[in-house]
Amino acid sequence: MSQDLDELFSKNRDWAAAQEKRQPGFFTRLLGQQTPQYLWIGCADSRVPANELVGLLPGELFVHRNVANLVVHTDLNALSVIQFAVDGLKVQHIIVVGHSQCGGVKAALAGARLGLVDNWLRHVQDVRDQHAALLEKIPEALRVDALVELNVLEQARNVCHTTVVKDAWGRGQSVVVHGWVYGLHNGLLQDLRITAAGPDDVMPAYQKGLERVARRYLAEE
Repeated sequence: MSQDLDELFSKNRDWAAAQEKRQPGFFTRLLGQQTPQYLWIGCADSRVPANELVGLLPGELFVHRNVANLVVHTDLNALSVIQFAVDGLKVQHIIVVGHSQCGGVKAALAGARLGLVDNWLRHVQDVRDQHAALLEKIPEALRVDALVELNVLEQARNVCHTTVVKDAWGRGQSVVVHGWVYGLHNGLLQDLRITAAGPDDVMPAYQKGLERVARRYLAEE
């Protein structure tokens, strides 16, 4: 095994050359601009490449990723990203994106002990416990993906409750929060329809999102 990871440098050179060939001057232009309209808050899973799966180039999507796509009110990393995106870059959309068969959600659902990450996944377990009655009614084989969706709804609501987003809405800035799920099995994104463009939208959108999850998964019985 190479200690220098030469293959990655080689692939990087090939990618840069191909990009420049497709769009001459691309990197020169990119150097002077970063004007994305979207902030993507997703899972750190290597199978979910944010830019690629929505067909956007570097500079067009601002991305924050962590295990199980969490937005925790004490996580200064995530909050700093949201503030820079909203206050600095003026993004118009914040999209929380989970994915099917998420390993972090699966571990949280089962109560698996993995180490330090258990403390982080406690937030997903809080979602599990909050919706325990619903999850209990859902067939066991479908519970992981159901919890993935419930977690997205909760994290999207958390985004709406951050001081950054609330302040932006208070001053009339256009910021819309969304919750999506990516299917590893088919490569497609699904809109969970928790879409909030202001404080009055948050709870109605959240409740409708919960109702859709319940209808979808209980219909599978």
